[in-house]
Amino acid sequence: MSLRPLTDAWRSATSRLIIIYGALFAIWSVVLLGVVQWESSRYLSGVVDQMLAARIHYLENTDQQRLPATVEAASAIDVQGFMWIGLFDAKGARIAGNISKVPEELTDEGVVRSVNASLAGPTRNVTMRARGITRVLPNGDRLVVAKESTTIDGIGAIIRRGLLWGLSLTLIPGLLGGVLIARGPARRIRAIQRAMEPIREGDLSVRLPVTRGGDEVDLLAATVNTTLAEIERLLGEVKGVTDNIAHDLRTPLTRMRTRLYRLQQQFEGKPEAEQLDACVAEIDTVLSRFRALLRVSELEDRQRSACFENMDLGAVLRNVHEFYAPLAEDRGQLFEIDVGRLPPLRGDPQLMFEAFANLVGNAIKFTPNGGAVRLVALTDPTGDARVDIADTGPGIPPNEREAVFRRFYRGDETRTKPGCGLGLAIVSAIVRLHGFSLSVGGNEKGAVFSVTCPAA
Repeated sequence: MSLRPLTDAWRSATSRLIIIYGALFAIWSVVLLGVVQWESSRYLSGVVDQMLAARIHYLENTDQQRLPATVEAASAIDVQGFMWIGLFDAKGARIAGNISKVPEELTDEGVVRSVNASLAGPTRNVTMRARGITRVLPNGDRLVVAKESTTIDGIGAIIRRGLLWGLSLTLIPGLLGGVLIARGPARRIRAIQRAMEPIREGDLSVRLPVTRGGDEVDLLAATVNTTLAEIERLLGEVKGVTDNIAHDLRTPLTRMRTRLYRLQQQFEGKPEAEQLDACVAEIDTVLSRFRALLRVSELEDRQRSACFENMDLGAVLRNVHEFYAPLAEDRGQLFEIDVGRLPPLRGDPQLMFEAFANLVGNAIKFTPNGGAVRLVALTDPTGDARVDIADTGPGIPPNEREAVFRRFYRGDETRTKPGCGLGLAIVSAIVRLHGFSLSVGGNEKGAVFSVTCPAA
């Protein structure tokens, strides 16, 4: 049994219920033991007390002349040493019996007390626990009778051992059974977690595993599967409508552009040509947005990842730098690249070139002339590749850093720049397709886009 499954098993609700039940069972067993032991000790002590009272009553009613001999005879009969009998004079000197002196605990006449002292006789000297009683006879002598209480202690020890065995035979199999029982739900939860990974990344065609048991976990998984199916259907309809609109409008717009271009050629050199040129530019803008929408829709198709291959990310980044270096130079910008040793990755080099080219192009576009853009790639402490694109532009406010990846979103700083607000949406789609992560940071002195690429 590996450590992780065992840890998951102990963290499950089933294991917690078993532990709570085991704790309550143990507490109740201890309480029950205390009650049983107390009742048993009280009963046995009562029996011993009655025996002592009967024995001392018999001895004190014996003829005073024959009492020393009777005490000696009673002591001699008890060969096992369970009974202790002693006759003492008024000064405490022993007259007869197997007790050398009166125990200090026996101070009240006619009351049975516990004795925890040395009961010494002529032939033995032992320390024991006993129950004892004393009586003062009419002639001033003192009679002491005690009985060993180890039987009562033995009964308590037997009860405690029985409880220990009972707890061990109940709790240990119960805990082991609880671990085995909890492993099943924990294993199923891990299977659900694995199934949720592609769903979290956008693949709504995946369904959670459902067993034949039909328990609560299966009921929850079936409900989630039904919800996923409905979400997939609705998103498919929305995506289909968007794609159809883009396809259907692109053709007539292309025809319109062609006709306007021909008219522009006919009116070349006339004032009407400028108006026609503006119309063609507007149509080109709309067509570029449609192409971007279709591009995002294409990238969101998870089947594209089936064509991934081993990729040299450093080579991709150097190509991006080479491609944009002349543009940065024309704007008087410092465009630096620093590519360290990177782990092996799997992906589509053309798509990653498109993503980083988009990020670098935005950095150059929003950085003022004379500013700086820096492209850095390194391996972070976790072993993953990390690429940072930093600029000295106006930066992105914290409240807009999530919104910039939405389609058609344009912040206050970007509304005056050319574009349609779909570039970062395309970058985000490419990054998600590869299973990478994209984030944006920085401050008012510039933005920093970071792409983290887990090693293959």
